[in-house]
Amino acid sequence: MVVYLADGYTVTDVKGDGCGPSILGPESGTLSSLGYPRTYPNNTVCEWEISVPHDKRIHFLFALLDIEDSDCQVNYLRLYNGIGPNRSEIVKLCGLGLKVEHLFNSTGNQATVQFMSGTHHTGRGFYLSYSTTEHADLITCVDKGMNFTEAEYRKYCPAGCLTSTEEISGTIPNGYRESSPLCVAAIHAGVVSNAAGGNISVVNSKGISHYEGTLANNVTSTVGTRSDSLFTFTTNGCYGTLGLASGGVADTQLSASSVLDWSTRVWAPSGARLKKEGLPWASSQSDQQQWLQVDLKKEKRITGIITTGSTLSEEKCYVSAYRVLYSNDGKQWSGYKESNSVQNKIFQGNNNYGDEVRNNFIPPIVARFVRINPISWYKRIALKLELLGCQVPSERRTTDLRPRMSPPRRTPGGTKHPPHLGQTTPTPNIRNTTMPPHTGKDVTLAAVLVPVLVMVVTLILIVCCACHWKNRKKTSEGTYDLPHLDSTADWWKSMKQLLPSKMVETEDSVRYSSSEVSRLTGRGVVPGLHAEPAEYAQPLVSGVTTLGARSTFKPDDGPSSRYSDPDLYDAPISSGLCHAYAEPLPSSGSEYATPIVVDMGLKQPSTLCNFMGTRPGSLHPWTDSGQSGSTAYDRPKTSTELATPTEDLTYQVPQKSTQKPTGQG
Repeated sequence: MVVYLADGYTVTDVKGDGCGPSILGPESGTLSSLGYPRTYPNNTVCEWEISVPHDKRIHFLFALLDIEDSDCQVNYLRLYNGIGPNRSEIVKLCGLGLKVEHLFNSTGNQATVQFMSGTHHTGRGFYLSYSTTEHADLITCVDKGMNFTEAEYRKYCPAGCLTSTEEISGTIPNGYRESSPLCVAAIHAGVVSNAAGGNISVVNSKGISHYEGTLANNVTSTVGTRSDSLFTFTTNGCYGTLGLASGGVADTQLSASSVLDWSTRVWAPSGARLKKEGLPWASSQSDQQQWLQVDLKKEKRITGIITTGSTLSEEKCYVSAYRVLYSNDGKQWSGYKESNSVQNKIFQGNNNYGDEVRNNFIPPIVARFVRINPISWYKRIALKLELLGCQVPSERRTTDLRPRMSPPRRTPGGTKHPPHLGQTTPTPNIRNTTMPPHTGKDVTLAAVLVPVLVMVVTLILIVCCACHWKNRKKTSEGTYDLPHLDSTADWWKSMKQLLPSKMVETEDSVRYSSSEVSRLTGRGVVPGLHAEPAEYAQPLVSGVTTLGARSTFKPDDGPSSRYSDPDLYDAPISSGLCHAYAEPLPSSGSEYATPIVVDMGLKQPSTLCNFMGTRPGSLHPWTDSGQSGSTAYDRPKTSTELATPTEDLTYQVPQKSTQKPTGQG
């Protein structure tokens, strides 16, 4: 039995003496031959027994298979279904430089990997990954960004990719050079952990001229030169700073186990702010019982930490390894553990006094208090730091923290935080291209609200239309059954001119017939009046000085501009007779009849007929030119100079004309 220890994670299901660095997780892992990527030793044997949850199966993907043997008799790799004596063979493989691109599946939740080595002269052995079959997009630890040309894609990285010796170039947020292995870069970026692996979302972008080299999560990236493309990772965005460097965390929120006071200088906790000039925090004693504590005043979701040493050239001291503890009440503390591990994680710190080193918490911590406990250091314990994270969502997901990592419940009566505590930096995405947000809940909410809003608006419109129709109906039930004419002021004014004075005074007693009004096509047609007869006054005669009460005549205001034909009511006059009464006025005429000043164009003034029944004389014919003609029509002339009516004689009667017709001598 060979026991392999890596990052506090123990692998015990390994048998033999030919096994290389391996990580066996509950859902994924990585296996390799001893000495990989160099040649493997002679005459060795190694077996890995793998178990996953009972309702799952396992599949295997090879990154490298380079075993010297032509018939797989002495050197080979064999996959089995099951564990123990009842296992059955899946496949047996050997050969140099084989490219095995397809997956090999088990029939159950257990499998065995066996590697046999006899005498050989060449070959680098093997390197493979496995995961549960639900992760159909499994890749190996050596797959690079240049192997995938899609603009955006998702893959599944297995646990244990730090066993790869491939180098990466770049860092967050600028991105990684296309030649970098995806899964190793994802560990460096803090997207997945080496102990558990996980899904990654990748975006390809245009390359840049220079790629930085940094140390993060036990992975050192190297400086890279210009490339045609790069890739970045999309995240949940909870990577903002929590206020130490910006001053959002007050000095009173920083405390320590001890403080170095040496040579008139105090290395206080207030100096433990990343990027702050001056002395860092340093402990008065150098042992593993020292700590630096940050009180965030309320629970925060903490996803990472960045540390440096003293940053002083005259004091080149730093912390090279440390543990992280957290609490919600400052009394009961829990040590941070990686996924699938029972031991507190030891974080790799700084390897010099000036460079920044980042470590991510996967899964994240949700706590108010955080302590940094130095384990190893150079010269003395000296530290500056910044915490990464974001506000805790209102509905915290239970999957954020494993049950054994759940911190003690927060005690009531917590201290209120100062207003400037909220001055944390925004939470950036680890990428350089914006991804469309997930809107599943928004779409569902919109699908419910939109029909409701449409129904409410429709109901309001129906009520408004009903009220409008009701008011319109009330208006249309007035004196006149003309619903389309009451909105036209000019038409009503002209209609009022048609009515006699009595009808104007008592207009509610007279109604028009809607059937006859419907036949109106223009102002030339007069609607029939359903009123009592004798609505027209008798014409004035000589010697009469007053009019009856039913008179409808008044002085004319002049010809109306609404009519192009002034001769609407010329009626033929029978020989020897005159009309005893005036004709009805047109519908579009004035409210009162126009006084008639007759200019008949007669040769003899004595030929005017007497309106009291005396024998009339002969009428002079009228023509448009003013000359005599043969037409026997009486055409009234409108006088441009009307007499002002008096009290007794309100209207005038036509007078005998003494004027000679135009054109007469």
